[in-house]
Amino acid sequence: MAAIYLIRHGQASFGKADYDQLSEHGIKQAQILGKHWQSLTKPDKFYSGDLLRHGQSLEHFLVGYKKCDAPAIIHSGFNEFDHVDILKCYKPQWGDFAKMSTSLAKLENASKTIQKEFFHAMEHWVFSDKSNEYKESWSQFKTRCINALQNIINQTLAEKNPASRSSKSKDILIFTSGGPISAIIQHILQLSDQQTLTLNQQLRNTSVTKLLFSEEKLSVDYINNYSHLELAGEEWLTFR
Repeated sequence: MAAIYLIRHGQASFGKADYDQLSEHGIKQAQILGKHWQSLTKPDKFYSGDLLRHGQSLEHFLVGYKKCDAPAIIHSGFNEFDHVDILKCYKPQWGDFAKMSTSLAKLENASKTIQKEFFHAMEHWVFSDKSNEYKESWSQFKTRCINALQNIINQTLAEKNPASRSSKSKDILIFTSGGPISAIIQHILQLSDQQTLTLNQQLRNTSVTKLLFSEEKLSVDYINNYSHLELAGEEWLTFR
């Protein structure tokens, strides 16, 4: 069977005016994962969403990995949901994300407050009956992510040489975000929306989720593996 590894990006700039940037911590996390991968199977292909933090995570993974000539392919189907739009629809005064971040940063326990408010905004997006107010509804988002995965599976199976049954299985790495990973796992394991939101909250930065697929089957091997960070030290374990 072929394998797809869904890799969540390194720590971004949560609570800052521009979230879509890896922090110094996030850069190092991606490099740690790349170094860790030196002892694993060499990837055949790399995919990345087209958000900056996705590309930066792949870039710094390769810095740590140091031995790859596989092509890197951008696939916007693996982009994260629009968190600014989700916050704006939850509270219209937060339409300016930079101003919202500056305002909340002045509060005590600012990081926890921002995370709590964002989770409530996510629940509103998923469970309210106002999906038409969003640029992309929860249902549309899930469909986009599942279609992106199926697109890669179909391409990989189409490239398979039927005359070479002994050829090694494909190993594909996809650098993406917690939302697409959670939506894909929900689809395969038939989780509820509430379970999917909970899973999304638990995914660590640069965690690895492995899928196995063939022409007949798509399954989950493991979810949210961050052993590379645990080996490097507890200070590298982050959620945002």
